Amino acid sequence: MAAGAAVVEVLRGGLAENARLHAETTAREVAAGVADVPADEVAGVDALAEDEPVQVVDAFGTVLGAGAPLRGRGPVADFNRPAEPRRTPVTPSPEDSGDDEGGSGDDDSDDRDDRDDDGDDDDRGGATPAPSDEPVAVDRNSVTRTVALPVDEDGEVTYDRSRAVATQDFRLVAVQGVTRDRVPVTVYAGASLAEQEEAVSTVTGTMLAGLPALLAVVGGVTWLVTRGALRPVEGIRREMAAVAAGTDLSRRVPEPPSRDEVARLARTTNETLSALEASVERQRRFVADASHELRSPIASLRTQLEVAAAHPGLLDIDGAVHDTVRLQALAADLLLLARLDAGERPGDARVDLYALVREELAQRTGDRIAVVLEDDEGGDGGDGGEPVEVSGSRGQLARVLGNLLDNAQRHAASRVRVRVGREQGQAVLEVADDGAGVPEEERERIFERFVRLDDARSRDDGGAGLGLAIARDVATRHGGTLTVGRAAGGGALFTLRLPAAAPARPGRH
Repeated sequence: MAAGAAVVEVLRGGLAENARLHAETTAREVAAGVADVPADEVAGVDALAEDEPVQVVDAFGTVLGAGAPLRGRGPVADFNRPAEPRRTPVTPSPEDSGDDEGGSGDDDSDDRDDRDDDGDDDDRGGATPAPSDEPVAVDRNSVTRTVALPVDEDGEVTYDRSRAVATQDFRLVAVQGVTRDRVPVTVYAGASLAEQEEAVSTVTGTMLAGLPALLAVVGGVTWLVTRGALRPVEGIRREMAAVAAGTDLSRRVPEPPSRDEVARLARTTNETLSALEASVERQRRFVADASHELRSPIASLRTQLEVAAAHPGLLDIDGAVHDTVRLQALAADLLLLARLDAGERPGDARVDLYALVREELAQRTGDRIAVVLEDDEGGDGGDGGEPVEVSGSRGQLARVLGNLLDNAQRHAASRVRVRVGREQGQAVLEVADDGAGVPEEERERIFERFVRLDDARSRDDGGAGLGLAIARDVATRHGGTLTVGRAAGGGALFTLRLPAAAPARPGRH
């Protein structure tokens, strides 16, 4: 609709402009002819002999000459406009009223001469200005407006009321000119807008007639294109609804072969489903493993308590305490894993890894396997190197260090060593043992929850397979990494890398 209205308006404006240009051309031709004759001979200009609605009017509103359609009439500029008081009003004589429509320009001149001789000029105020040799200022710009003129059945302008059947809009153009004897005049020329109205009416009717069919075609094409574009989206929605209604997370949405936004949406949706499936499977496996690990110490503790209730003398106090401690440690590990999975953010405290290692080693003086801080080896057992500070949770980092040392002592043959340092803006903590080491193909698997390599590393009753999983999760939450490799002595080498914090002040804590 808007496009059709715009087309009609452009057509209307173009035709109106053509009419204006035609009228302006005619007016300028007449003005050029008037410039070659004196004021009393304007009516005889050749250009006024054509059947064009043209008038030449002097400064007092007196019609000096006109084309056939306007001959014998008052100023055309006054048509369709309320009468305005003139400083020198014009009162046409009966001869000027058009009784002699075939009168020539000479007759008009004679009539004006007669009126001048009768001395009526002062009364009527319609006398032609006296010729002057003074320069006359002439505005060469055209002035345009629209007037409605009476027309007959043939569309010709007429002032015979018996022949007038309607009015028709004309584009009226006014051009200033001057006669040979320096009398300023205004040349009015009109061009019919009937062609514009007819063309606009035809185009509008055609558009209105074809509008329903056009709307039907546009609607059909839009429906087909939209349906084709949204068909993959409907497939995605259907599969997602099936996933939401059931428990089968292995389903995947269809991926269209195109490379548009819908195809990228399908791929992203499948990636999300894969991640969700892996997460649910990991959670299911975690719950199953946790249930199994909790069942053993609880069952053992229950058995001991039942035996003690029946036979108090057979109570194994040490075994009960051991099972209780194991159960408590397992519950603490599960709680920490739950907090990490929930996205708990580590703190932003400054933690010195050197101080953390020394504190931990001070509590392990009586362990079966000795732990040596590399900087202290061969020294005074005191300060070591410069402080290596990181930002994070001291408690969680202490848990990582403890888990790594427990794992190393569990599998070492005779010795565990720890090294702390800086490398390329990172704080590095290494824990190495001289045990059997970790096979290369198993070095990522050991960081999974409840995984224990019974074949590669001798199993004991002290671990549930959560220590390394917790250590890697904490390292990741602190923006670092935890990897395992081969130590120089042949055992396992665990390397923790964390973003190092700038020292708070020079010197050691």
